[in-house]
Amino acid sequence: MDFLPDPFRSIAAFIVVLGVLIFVHELGHYLAARWRGVHVERFSIGFGRAIAAWTDRRGCEWRIGWIPLGGYVKMHGMEFAHDAPPEAGTFRAGESFHEKSVGDRAIVVFAGPAFNFLLAAILFAGIFATVGRPVGSTAIQTVVGGSAAERAGLAPGDRVLSLDGERVTRFDQLQRHIQPRAGQPVEILVRRGETEVKVIATPAARPEDGRGMLGVTGGAPERERLDPFSAVAAGTWHMVVISGQTLAGVWKMISGQTGTEEIGGPLRIAQLSGEVAEMGMLSLLSFIALLSINLALINLFPIPILDGGHLVFYAAEAIRGRPLTARAQEYAFRGGFALLVTLMILATWNDLTQLGVVRWVSGLLG
Repeated sequence: MDFLPDPFRSIAAFIVVLGVLIFVHELGHYLAARWRGVHVERFSIGFGRAIAAWTDRRGCEWRIGWIPLGGYVKMHGMEFAHDAPPEAGTFRAGESFHEKSVGDRAIVVFAGPAFNFLLAAILFAGIFATVGRPVGSTAIQTVVGGSAAERAGLAPGDRVLSLDGERVTRFDQLQRHIQPRAGQPVEILVRRGETEVKVIATPAARPEDGRGMLGVTGGAPERERLDPFSAVAAGTWHMVVISGQTLAGVWKMISGQTGTEEIGGPLRIAQLSGEVAEMGMLSLLSFIALLSINLALINLFPIPILDGGHLVFYAAEAIRGRPLTARAQEYAFRGGFALLVTLMILATWNDLTQLGVVRWVSGLLG
């Protein structure tokens, strides 16, 4: 996108990033609906008037709206309450959403966030298999004076190859091997220049916890390319770790341990999309993976209107043996809509503040 001038580069990157995330999310709903026998009437990327639209042989309209801030999959019968009569002549018996069991409806709703998690795992796996995952190298950068490493003769520039005959390729492996061996001799094989040198070091015990300490710093970032199977496992685990970190951050905001300044909206995503796109395809794919995880988690929050809110309703229906009353659902959706509007206002305010618009307007007003 380097051929585009700013701010068009940011806008183009924003449309690409958001388009991929929305398409994958809605594709999850679409495929799950098809799997569970629900007729899909419309698959839309974007809102508003259609820029392009076509209908497939199954009667599903595929369309691209001119407002690229979301999307939706319209399933047959989803707008009808359980006790509402279907429209005469257009109803497909057995293919409407509300005719399906609670389990089938939950699968269809959950599939959207699930596909976003899947996208993130696939992107991470692809990066780890082609470019490699970032790992701390075993090259020693500094040696602490008077430490076990200095007494053993280790020096900056040495690269640790093995510990007690066990090959190590990452700095975290070195740490895990040394920490439980305080006071125990450890055989260390290092490469020094063009030669390999073997030394014996006895890690000292850290005063605070008694863990072994060699007395070196290292971990300069390098990339380790993985085989396809290892890449899939590592990509999936990386997705899980980031999901946990994201939820921990959200909990800190909810509990008041941190502020809400990090909540961002479309303006910040657009800005970051442009900046990340300039850094190359690797950074852009990583950014899409991170946003995909965030989109999945947000949609799973138990807020009415979102997928998570629908799943809560279905859980209540499964427990009660019947759905919640129409009035209860209506009030819940109103509350959920009000909460989402509040969050959007907060996110937009944070975006304008971060972009300096609020400060600029304040300056104009004196």
